[in-house]
Amino acid sequence: MPSPDTFSWTDIDDICLGLYEKFPDVEPLKVTFPELREMVENLEGFEPDPGQSVNEQILEAIQVGWYEEKQEADGENDDDKESYSPNMPYR
Repeated sequence: MPSPDTFSWTDIDDICLGLYEKFPDVEPLKVTFPELREMVENLEGFEPDPGQSVNEQILEAIQVGWYEEKQEADGENDDDKESYSPNMPYR
C-alpha cells in the first residue's frame, strides 16, 4: 500500500500539480506522451501501484489537467468565475 505522501497513475490532480510545480515554463500541449510519461515517472512522490499500467487515455487526462492547472495558475482562464455564484438567486 502506498504511503500518504505518494501518488500513482490514477491520482491525476496530484500529478498535474506536480508537473506544474516542477515544469512551470513547459507548454503541456507540446509534450509528447512518451516525454510526459517520463516526466511523471520522475516526479517526487510518484509511486505506481504494483501491476498498474498507463495508457493513452490516462496520459491525455494528465496532459489536459496539467494544461488547465497552468492556465488557472497563470491567470489565463477564460471562465468568468467572479460573476458566477451558485448561491445567487436567478435574476
